[in-house]
Amino acid sequence: MDLNLRLAEHGLRHGSGLGIGSALERMVDRGTVQRDMITAAKILASAAADARMDGVRLPAMSSAGSGNHGLTAILPIWAVKPYAPPHLATERRVLEAIALSHIITGFIKAYTGRLSALCGCSVAAGAGATAGVAYLLGGDLEKPERISAIAGAIENLMGDLAGMICDGAKPGCALKISTALSAAFQASLLSLRNIEISERDGIIENDLEKTIRNVGTIASEGMNETDRLILEIMVCK
Repeated sequence: MDLNLRLAEHGLRHGSGLGIGSALERMVDRGTVQRDMITAAKILASAAADARMDGVRLPAMSSAGSGNHGLTAILPIWAVKPYAPPHLATERRVLEAIALSHIITGFIKAYTGRLSALCGCSVAAGAGATAGVAYLLGGDLEKPERISAIAGAIENLMGDLAGMICDGAKPGCALKISTALSAAFQASLLSLRNIEISERDGIIENDLEKTIRNVGTIASEGMNETDRLILEIMVCK
């Protein structure tokens, strides 16, 4: 946590990279947008990505082998802590939420592969953050009906962001992380209010692992040509 917070602080202080995090912070200061848990999470994670993608010589705590995945999976949950009900915002529960985020991120990466044409910060770490946020805001791993709220949140995220492409590590990753977190919070908050995407929708199944398997199949088999074309465009610029 401390490693990633230092990256965020550097990004905010220096406006590193694209300066997404620092720009969002200024918008809050000027009253253009309101500071809430969603904006706070986007500011922290995107500022850290700004710094990291700008080549700042600071380490990041990774998730599933990726620094940007670590920023996406960890920082949003820390940002939620001040906004969560006091009985849920205990240090233990925050750490459990972060652990859950890492587990979900790694589980999805096992299906999509370490590198693919799908943006892992969205479909993997974004899903991890979704699960962690849902848990911290009231999902419960010991109560079946609340476990389903966490699973439903991940399903919502998958139905929303599964098509976001990866076109390399670059300053623009901060934009994708910010977008992924907007979707992650939306997915979590909707599921906690019993709004979950239907199994009749596209690649979504009535079993979360099957949905994740579908996303993995798309990433590993269905997007080989997409990956080739993305690389061709990048190297021919």
